[in-house]
Amino acid sequence: MTVKLILERKGYDVFSTTPETTLGDAVTMLAKHKIGAIVVCDKNNAIKGILSERDVVRALASDGADALWKPISETMTMKVKVCSEKHTVNQVMEIMTMGRFRHLPVEKDGHLHGIVSIGDVVKLRIEEVERESEDIRTYIATA
Repeated sequence: MTVKLILERKGYDVFSTTPETTLGDAVTMLAKHKIGAIVVCDKNNAIKGILSERDVVRALASDGADALWKPISETMTMKVKVCSEKHTVNQVMEIMTMGRFRHLPVEKDGHLHGIVSIGDVVKLRIEEVERESEDIRTYIATA
């Protein structure tokens, strides 16, 4: 079970923006698309950061409503952990657990290629466990 399988099932669409986008505009994007994070890329689609709901809360707690007018480059997480399509679901779960975050951009050839969320990972793991359970029931019934 790899990241590639997750992306093939859910799609490769990722909401991204540029570092110059204001925090207010980014918050609007998060709400409009019902997502918890937005990847920040340069004009060549190279990952420069990620803005999560937690980043927004920290900015508002620190600067109040004034934070909404600042570029997200001042708020985003710049040290972004990424994965590739070759990463396994277990590797991705470990990266997310150790880093205490819920969104992991997928990078290919130095460019944003997709994103996986903890929800995507949990969904795949549940499907895997259900399939294994069904296989065991079938084996027992036919033994």
